[in-house]
Amino acid sequence: LENLQPEIKTLAERLRYEVSVRGKQLGWSEKVARFHFKKNLRRIITDLYIRDNCHPFKATLLVWVQVPMWVCVSLALRNCSVGATDSGVQEELSAGGALWFTDLTAPDSTWILPVALGLVNLLIVEIFASQKMEVSRFQKLATNFFRVVSVVMIPVAATVPSSMALYWLSSSFMGLSHNLLLRSPTFRRLCCIPRTKSESDTPY
Repeated sequence: LENLQPEIKTLAERLRYEVSVRGKQLGWSEKVARFHFKKNLRRIITDLYIRDNCHPFKATLLVWVQVPMWVCVSLALRNCSVGATDSGVQEELSAGGALWFTDLTAPDSTWILPVALGLVNLLIVEIFASQKMEVSRFQKLATNFFRVVSVVMIPVAATVPSSMALYWLSSSFMGLSHNLLLRSPTFRRLCCIPRTKSESDTPY
């Protein structure tokens, strides 16, 4: 998508000139000319997406699977921790922890899991923010929103059973690992990911 932007820009300038010439020939108003420009530009961009097999919707597919799964697993862990499903499972969780969180049915009183969760989520947000060379107003708002969510998740994670906080931390840590791995030029070349303008040779 990033590598397509220069080509889209060139084609848009050429299309704007062609629409302007055609509009003068047919006596189009500025509104009609703008309509034809946008209509044809959408068609051109769609053709480029099909040609390079990189429709933006594909980037959101994982979210539609990941978010419902995250919610369902979180609710399942909460139900198991409070004994809503089976008291036997609750007993196993109460003695199935490790280190300082030996009781997975109780909140982490040390706040280590919640704070670690907030820090990992903030790191993910900052990694995404640092990848953008030109940031729109909407992207700035979205980045700040996710920063606030990352901080708000700390007290929330401190009030839920440790099993949920541990799952959230593990999930976020995997996300952070994926993000760091995908910034590696060596790994990107192994996966045949094309070089982009925003890619750095020293990403870390």
